[in-house]
Amino acid sequence: MKKAYYGNFGGQFLPESAMFALNELENAFFKFSQQKKFKNELKRLLKSYVGRPTPLYFAKNLSRIYGHEIYLKREDLNHTGAHKINNAIAQALLAKKMGKKKIIAETGAGQHGLATATAAALLGLECEIYMGAIDVQRQALNVYKMELLGARVNAVENGLKTLKEATTAAIQTWVNDIERLFYVVGSVVGPYPYPMMVAHFQSVIGAECKIALKKLNKKPDYILAAVGGGSNAAGIFNAFIKDESVKLIGIEAGGLGIATPYHAATLSKGKTGIIHGMKTKVLQDDLGNILPVHSISAGLDYPGVGPMHAHLFESKRVRYEAISDDECMKALKLLCKKEGIIPAIESAHALAFLEKLCPTLKKKSVIVVNLSGRGDKDIQTIREYKKGTIYG
Repeated sequence: MKKAYYGNFGGQFLPESAMFALNELENAFFKFSQQKKFKNELKRLLKSYVGRPTPLYFAKNLSRIYGHEIYLKREDLNHTGAHKINNAIAQALLAKKMGKKKIIAETGAGQHGLATATAAALLGLECEIYMGAIDVQRQALNVYKMELLGARVNAVENGLKTLKEATTAAIQTWVNDIERLFYVVGSVVGPYPYPMMVAHFQSVIGAECKIALKKLNKKPDYILAAVGGGSNAAGIFNAFIKDESVKLIGIEAGGLGIATPYHAATLSKGKTGIIHGMKTKVLQDDLGNILPVHSISAGLDYPGVGPMHAHLFESKRVRYEAISDDECMKALKLLCKKEGIIPAIESAHALAFLEKLCPTLKKKSVIVVNLSGRGDKDIQTIREYKKGTIYG
């Protein structure tokens, strides 16, 4: 069972009724992901449909501002506008190979839901998406896109009406109809084998980044990525984890500040606990109750984190920092005005850490920021943003 863990974190904390599906999924993943036919089909789709490889872009104007070489891994240029499609299309293809007819998914910012709906339309699968009612409002454009693609979107009205509740609803639906449904998990979270499987499908980001840097004859000093559940960070970190000369930094949602109750900085402020079928770091009170979370980013608005990140935090291989809503929005607007790129609010958290990191560096450094998504979905939130706003 140790294979299901990253150090002390991971496992399978779901009812016995779910174990059949988890075992079935693990067997199917190891069977098909190693098959030449599956790998070639996925590679073809990632290239001709998703648009991979994505560029590693030298941000000349940001580099001038910060005094270091800043590169952006342009996951925002993928079909559907984020890194989520890498994993969604792979899992949907796996579902089809397993003979499943319907896929379900949870979503916060809507990008995983959109990617799953897209993959379902392409592969001829029925699709249902669970999304917190608050997120349905603030990500209305993505909701319409999902419906346009033929998916049914269920607004979850209980609790804080955000990603945690959407994930809970999706897990409950899946457990109640486990033989017929395939649950496409959107991040490196949940019970084994999901964290391992999602990290595998997202590792294409880091692999491409390493190749692109080698072609430029560059070695990265720092790699920055936003962390909610943690799939985009896992994807880019994967290729560099064994090289300890490369410093990896994950950026969490600091909300209104981690000294307040209004944040989603799980690794900065959380404790070890159980959430959504995994043992990981969780924002919880002394009785183990999950605490409310806040972030301007619907995709980072989650009280847990993937077990891989909990382990990387505990082992100190990766440094995790928090960025506030206001710092994030300033960085987002700076990228718009200086590079002509509108990033997702999630990605802007990673960009914002440049402001804190760069002045502390004693030598000129090569810094890669994973630009995990584009900001189309966030335009309304960006336009209406006021410092100190709490959603809900």
